Amino acid sequence: MSSTGRDPSPPPVVDAQVQLGSQLAIPRDFLEYQADNAHHRMTSYGHSVRRERMLDRVLSVHQDDDADRLVAEMDEAGVDQAFLVIPDYSHVARCALTPPELAGHIDKVSRRHAGRFKVFWGVDPRGGQDGIDLFERCVTEYGFAGLKLYPLCGYSPSDRRLYPYFEVCALHGLPVLSHTGPGWGRLEFEYGTPLLLDTAARDFPQVNFILGHGGVTHVEEATYMCSHRPNVYLDISQFHSVLAADGRQAHLNRLFRLGISHKILFGTCWPSYRLSESLTGLVSDFAEGQPAVAGLREPDRRMIMGGNSLRLVARAPKSTTVNVTDTDRGGRV
Repeated sequence: MSSTGRDPSPPPVVDAQVQLGSQLAIPRDFLEYQADNAHHRMTSYGHSVRRERMLDRVLSVHQDDDADRLVAEMDEAGVDQAFLVIPDYSHVARCALTPPELAGHIDKVSRRHAGRFKVFWGVDPRGGQDGIDLFERCVTEYGFAGLKLYPLCGYSPSDRRLYPYFEVCALHGLPVLSHTGPGWGRLEFEYGTPLLLDTAARDFPQVNFILGHGGVTHVEEATYMCSHRPNVYLDISQFHSVLAADGRQAHLNRLFRLGISHKILFGTCWPSYRLSESLTGLVSDFAEGQPAVAGLREPDRRMIMGGNSLRLVARAPKSTTVNVTDTDRGGRV
């Protein structure tokens, strides 16, 4: 502590939502839809781009099977740790790996980059007892730190078939991150509204729930839930694509001045936007003096940039698996 009484050390930066940019974790069909959407946007503005060329570009940034590129980008941007979210798409799309195979791969990725990721494992209520057993294994053996829901796959985040998963979270002190807003392809956007999570939040007051993208879409619903439910938080991932006439900086500043800084988590949803943004550029929006944090007290900025996230995963179990050796780090896991 300095003589002025202020802590001179920089606050830890935690990205509360990143993905593995790999076709092992994201179905190719979804990436093709992303390419089609980008192609439609560019041709609408008169750019001559072949659809096949756009698809090649999208696929090229989803070859990071071991997260080496992701961690390098985190290092460059000054991101100390991230929540690595792994949605369960297995009931709506053809996936490269089965859920148990993917869980084993993600465990290897996490150990390869020890200390950099808190893994949020994705589940689907249609997974039955096999899904519950796999989640328990992910927690107790792999040390995964949270639960990821992707309701757009066709279910409510308060579906009672999810309650056994929430009970595991309550037992181990794990948060639940639930997607809100739009998503991939032909998925059902109607399941992306924050209020659908309210029943689960009331039935499990001992579990902390995070509204993914809640600071970007359905913001009014998300913020009043955070204001009135002690166990509901939101993240601001995908903030750079917010639909705000006066831009993302002004939108973020309004959000930060609502008095719920203790409920807001910095996040990016990286690397979904590698073709148009840089992680370093996104993080720089929150440096002292930037318009997004104008008028924000430094303690509040520290909470948003990492303190809130670290508090939510403070009770997460440690992995019981053996660390990857230096020899293992030389090649693919």
